Amino acid sequence: MTTAPVLLATSHGTSDPAGQRAVLALVDAVAAAAPHLTVRGGYVDVQSPDVPSCLRAIAAESCPSDTGPTDSGPADGADRPVVIVPLLLSAGYHVRVDLAEAADDAGQPVRVTGALGPDWRLARILADRLHEVGLRPDDTVVLAAAGSTDADAVADCHAMGDRLAAVLGRPVTVGFISAAQPRLAAAVLAARAAAPVRVAVATYLLAPGYFAGLAERCGADVVSRPLLVDGEAPPRELVDVVIDLYSSSARLELALAGLPWSFSRGRTD
Repeated sequence: MTTAPVLLATSHGTSDPAGQRAVLALVDAVAAAAPHLTVRGGYVDVQSPDVPSCLRAIAAESCPSDTGPTDSGPADGADRPVVIVPLLLSAGYHVRVDLAEAADDAGQPVRVTGALGPDWRLARILADRLHEVGLRPDDTVVLAAAGSTDADAVADCHAMGDRLAAVLGRPVTVGFISAAQPRLAAAVLAARAAAPVRVAVATYLLAPGYFAGLAERCGADVVSRPLLVDGEAPPRELVDVVIDLYSSSARLELALAGLPWSFSRGRTD
């Protein structure tokens, strides 16, 4: 029987307790949807265990983790492949450098998938979040993204704005909370200047935390909640994005090794 690669779901990390719980709930939901896989959780910053620690622990058959129930099974030693799925919305520095270097230095087969976005399923979640806060037909919509100095990450955010615009059937501009231009507050002001209607902000952030708080105070009339909400089940489509990224990479890893690949999802409803 072929041993499937470990799925190491890696988030940025946050000091916000609500954000921590929301991300853990996502990793747990992924494990529940893929009960035959070993699913682990790790972080690139702020929280522990970090990715190198998790990779060493997977090789040693136990992962020192504060993620509790996200450890869904034992690893099978140093030769077992690992697929890192970044729980990050765009492919910035953490994906291209931090995780890539951790994979290169691991001494075991490790692949890093792309980021979660842009993806049409995330656009549908964003639209749902806007409707939760009472989006009106004539509202102007601004997508609030974290921001990055990485040009490709910024392009990913604009691509996500284009997808949201298509789902909503109206224009969507993008504002960044840090690092990139235009800043969110400026984008909201520009939207107000362009039309005398309400401004609705779609929060393109994974979970509650410091940046989500800044988005709430950006001056918009309504601001949606992040993709993940503390105390609520993660959106099924977000779970599917994680699993699909893993499956594509795991299939490639096993194909290169000349091994078969099969995968079935569990129930998540």
